[in-house]
Amino acid sequence: NTVAGGAGWPAGPMDPFADTLQRLRETFSSGRTRPAEFRATQLKGLGRFLQENKQLLQEALAQDLHKSTFESQVSEISISQSEINLALRNLRAWMKDEKVSKNLATQLDSAFIRKEPFGLVLIIAPWNYPVNLTLMPLVGALAAGNCVVLKPSEISKSTEKVLAEVLPRYLDQSCFAVVLGGPEETGQLLEHKFDHIFFTGSPRVGKIVMTAAAKHLTPVTLELGGKNPCYVDDNCDPQTVANRVALFRYLHTGQTCVAPDYILCSPETQARLLPALQSAITRFYGDDPRASPDLGRIINHKHFQRLRGLLSCGRVAIGGQSDDSDRYIAPTVLVDVQETEPVMQEEIFGPILPILNVRGLDEAIDFINRREKPLALYAFSNNSQVVKRVLAQTSSGGFCGNDGFMHMTLSSLPFGGVGASGMGNYHGKFSFDTFSHHRTCLLRSPGLEKIYAIRYPPHSPRNLRVLLTAMETRSCSCTLL
Repeated sequence: NTVAGGAGWPAGPMDPFADTLQRLRETFSSGRTRPAEFRATQLKGLGRFLQENKQLLQEALAQDLHKSTFESQVSEISISQSEINLALRNLRAWMKDEKVSKNLATQLDSAFIRKEPFGLVLIIAPWNYPVNLTLMPLVGALAAGNCVVLKPSEISKSTEKVLAEVLPRYLDQSCFAVVLGGPEETGQLLEHKFDHIFFTGSPRVGKIVMTAAAKHLTPVTLELGGKNPCYVDDNCDPQTVANRVALFRYLHTGQTCVAPDYILCSPETQARLLPALQSAITRFYGDDPRASPDLGRIINHKHFQRLRGLLSCGRVAIGGQSDDSDRYIAPTVLVDVQETEPVMQEEIFGPILPILNVRGLDEAIDFINRREKPLALYAFSNNSQVVKRVLAQTSSGGFCGNDGFMHMTLSSLPFGGVGASGMGNYHGKFSFDTFSHHRTCLLRSPGLEKIYAIRYPPHSPRNLRVLLTAMETRSCSCTLL
């Protein structure tokens, strides 16, 4: 059963998605999703889904990822609820036509940008924050007035079940559908024409999505990953840096796309950082992190095996323990790591932190700039000039000085990548804009033909001068009077 909430399919239908997509297209064409009231009702339904199923969602997240109640509440449920509240408070303001400045030639006209829904949009969500990264884009898509096909990840199975079976009850099913399946079904789904595709996942799959979208000239938002560098300057307090880096590296067992992926620092700073990291890990997770309620587990066996393979890179300075039966990997720090080793060739996406040595800031910046542009970049220093130099001389989706991914907590900042870490962005109003077409509009009165006749041939030098003056962009809103 590929479409949630539907009956079982008759034997071997050629295309399990066709009926659903046609239903949603018809709803969109009818104009049903356009009024602000309708959009607000959908958003309120989404809020009720979160409120009434908090327990259910927390149990699902615990089953899928061993997430603690604290982590589920902070990084999944509350953040989604805040996004809904923000959209509800600002919906009418976001939807309003945006007036623009005019020149002399258009003084008497009305010129504005209208925010229109794209139509039928597809959201493909990942497994690592299966509530947050599914609902955050959904809020933007619904607020913007689109019909939505939601494809939750099949890897976080318990959460997928809740999203497929419970969520549709809270939304208007004439303009919303959840579809299920793995890579094969998703491939089939992507053969259909959508008006926008929003994908969160790996660069490898991002290329597949973009290739499929290209066949229909469909615009895409790609939220991808990458190796996020973390530069630690000699001038720093090692314990403060260790606390902050450890928190954000080991949060959610390192399975976060914006987590610090590796540290760049001098050998001297490494020597001061190691005991501080050990101290932070013990304080956070106890002498036996495996027993800590605040440390999750690796999503599945395949990822566990991949991560266990990375433990043989460099030398284990802290941690390194793993347990197959529990998909447990201890918070780990690796040293003596070479740039050519496997741990430096792929996004780690687990509780492993390699430290690479550089001779100074210039070498660190060169190292960062030799590689693909990351989704996030971190720099720690007591000297603000050092942080500002890293910011000025590198490129990344987001940047945070002297902390982990706190920039993610502000809905006033866009979240997205650049280059290999993705394209487009979202959060708050940026989500609404991502799922809206910004339509260029000018309305002119049918009269005043005598004034406008200056444009018509035959042309004279005088007419040309007047015309060019009238068409100059003026910052002031001057009038003909």
